[in-house]
Amino acid sequence: MTEKRPFDVLNNALNKNVLVKLKGDLEIRGTLASFDVHMNLVVKDGEELKNGELKRKLGTVLLRGDTVVFVSPAE
Repeated sequence: MTEKRPFDVLNNALNKNVLVKLKGDLEIRGTLASFDVHMNLVVKDGEELKNGELKRKLGTVLLRGDTVVFVSPAE
């Protein structure tokens, strides 16, 4: 692996599907459009998941970095 820092991983995930776990047991799946140094994320075609099941479609969403628990590649 060539990734050394968290931002390297996020850079490699740009324009790819990701699963974002948020505080409050919320999960958002979609395409990572952009991010900043505060871990604020813009996710396109976002979908809210509950127990792995689609709950509702959100479209483009801005996720505040202080609510992000983790970001993972999604298939």
